[in-house]
Amino acid sequence: MSFTQLRDAESLSRALKMTPQSLRDRKRSGHPITALTAYDYPTARLTDQAGIDIILVGDSLGMVVLGYSDTLPVTMDEMLHHARAVRRAVHRSLLVADMPYGSYHLSMEEAVRNAMRFVKEAGIEAVKIEGGKDRADLVAAITAAEIPVVGHIGLMPQSLHRTGGYKVQGRSTASAEALLQDALALQQAGAIAVVLEGIPREAAARITANLNIPTIGIGAGPDCDGQILVFHDLFNLTFAPKAKFVRRFEDAAEVFRTGLESYRDAVIAKTFPSDAESYHLVPEVQAELCKSLRVVGGKI
Repeated sequence: MSFTQLRDAESLSRALKMTPQSLRDRKRSGHPITALTAYDYPTARLTDQAGIDIILVGDSLGMVVLGYSDTLPVTMDEMLHHARAVRRAVHRSLLVADMPYGSYHLSMEEAVRNAMRFVKEAGIEAVKIEGGKDRADLVAAITAAEIPVVGHIGLMPQSLHRTGGYKVQGRSTASAEALLQDALALQQAGAIAVVLEGIPREAAARITANLNIPTIGIGAGPDCDGQILVFHDLFNLTFAPKAKFVRRFEDAAEVFRTGLESYRDAVIAKTFPSDAESYHLVPEVQAELCKSLRVVGGKI
């Protein structure tokens, strides 16, 4: 394929709307899947325009946007608020939302109802649920309600109290095998993809090779069918030490910091706004005001 043909093919790829079938096609063809979180209109718009395949409105917004210490306090209303903002920006990417902690834990009926809320109230195209074999029936029920489901196994942030924190999973033979069985159960239940978080590269590669649906890795090595990162990690906007699996592709924090300091200094020095950045009255109105001021105050 010539450079021009490749460029045209890439442009067409970026223009086509992503669907669950698109993800399967990507896995079959070996074309890597790109995914990223977004929580508001501007970042979602930039992410969509960049040709990212999947945009996830993640419950990580609790930590990187709302300032919570973990994802557990995030509510359905908070997720819906951010999902609606992201929806208004997205045209090409497949739009997925995290089911927050507590939204699918009490009953099957409530879980399906909350998944439907994402579709009806925010225009979400798929939901993501943490858990393996124990969530297979729920995945099947939501799928039966015509809502695509993305699974999530390995390090599961909503289970941090049960697992004792954010720890790499699947290090032993037994736990690596359990992860594979979890992934197969989710596939059997109808999941369209599975996020593999915080597991050894070799375990992730084995799962990927045994599934017909795509795997999306985060801290799971390069052998997954795709990769996802948190937007704020990508641009150094988390104000925390980065995890081993995070690569900072740009330092937006430094850009913002420099801009904010420049703004502060310009206001203090009274160099902003300048006369060119100010609105002016037309001469006739200025003259009328001057007359008025003379009458009222005796001087301008």
